[in-house]
Amino acid sequence: MKILLVTMYFPPAGGGGVQRPLKFATHLPAHGIETHVLAPHDPKWMHSDPDLAPPTQAWIHRARYLGPRARMLADELHGRQGLDRLSRQARSLSRRMLVPDENVGWNLTAIPAAVRIARAEGIEVVLTTSPPNSVHLIGAAVKRATGARWVADLRDSIGTHPHRRVESAAVRAKEKVSASVARLVARRADVIVAASDAIAAEAHELDPAGLVTTIRNGADFDDFAGLEYRRGDRFRITHTGSFLGKRDPRPFLAALAESGLDDVVARFVGDFRAADREWAESLGLGARLELHPYVPHRESLALQRDSDALLLLIPDAGGRGRGVLSGKVFEYLAAERPILAAVPPDGAAADLILETGAGVVAAPDDVPALTAALSDLHARWAAGTLDGTPLSVEDRERLGRGARVEELAEVLWSLG
Repeated sequence: MKILLVTMYFPPAGGGGVQRPLKFATHLPAHGIETHVLAPHDPKWMHSDPDLAPPTQAWIHRARYLGPRARMLADELHGRQGLDRLSRQARSLSRRMLVPDENVGWNLTAIPAAVRIARAEGIEVVLTTSPPNSVHLIGAAVKRATGARWVADLRDSIGTHPHRRVESAAVRAKEKVSASVARLVARRADVIVAASDAIAAEAHELDPAGLVTTIRNGADFDDFAGLEYRRGDRFRITHTGSFLGKRDPRPFLAALAESGLDDVVARFVGDFRAADREWAESLGLGARLELHPYVPHRESLALQRDSDALLLLIPDAGGRGRGVLSGKVFEYLAAERPILAAVPPDGAAADLILETGAGVVAAPDDVPALTAALSDLHARWAAGTLDGTPLSVEDRERLGRGARVEELAEVLWSLG
């Protein structure tokens, strides 16, 4: 079996979007699948992680990236007024006009490269993994040009992403174009792989021509090998990851302020919006708030393991967040530290955390509930009864990355 995995996010890129395609490419060869990867040569990523090693048993191909550099436009506009603000908005207009997303320009080089690789290597299956949604246009093109089977891996919803600001007319217009991509995937893909049941249900509604199956993200327990927890004199609760779209730290920060707990420090590791930083300063949290810039993946894992608790934030987003089961959930499970999950209580993330006994759940915008949850974790820490949250042997096997890759391998072999 020979496959071509097409992904926008791959080392030396950094960030959470790298892990699923990287782990697939790393472990599929052990299942007898010759794995080729096509990724951008210079995609102008927002973050890079030179310490993140690419797989040694896969063939890595690169295609030149044509498109704008990733950026945090909200931060660029924050605090700017008048002509300065208008000029910066105007310069960002071209990227906002790109559909279905700003990365679509990569297809100009990626489609010819993917077709060339498929023909030269005898590729039997092309696997495209999103976001961005435009990557699936590459899969459709390779299938049409070479006859290879096509598997579309959806890490996020194509049509109803929970972090999109749908109150914006421009965002709603892009969602309409994304809906057309979703219909193309449903009509042409031989298999749709969804990272959650909610994404799979959305795909089923499009009357797909091929199989739809759920393959969740997995917990990478081995990534935490050698990383230790050491209790300190302050209760450390850590959030890792960027703040994009609807993800909002303010309810938790308000809960921290209302708790009156002086020996708690909330550590946010990654991009923190300028507007949220100013708002946090107005609360007078002082030394109870630590803001860390983006760090390499290994360092992020070390900070997670050496925390008294972890903070998970998933917005409700008008109901869109209930089905979200992101890679961060599984990363936190693998860290085996108690989780304060500010997530929809009737959602998939809440169900998994409660089912495994890995933490406590409160609605993401319920400040009193968040205050109570934080106070409870702190009280147990102060009493010396807040232990780690190791998963059972059965849960480790069921939720580990190995099981996920095995599921994908079975899907791929079924197409051979």
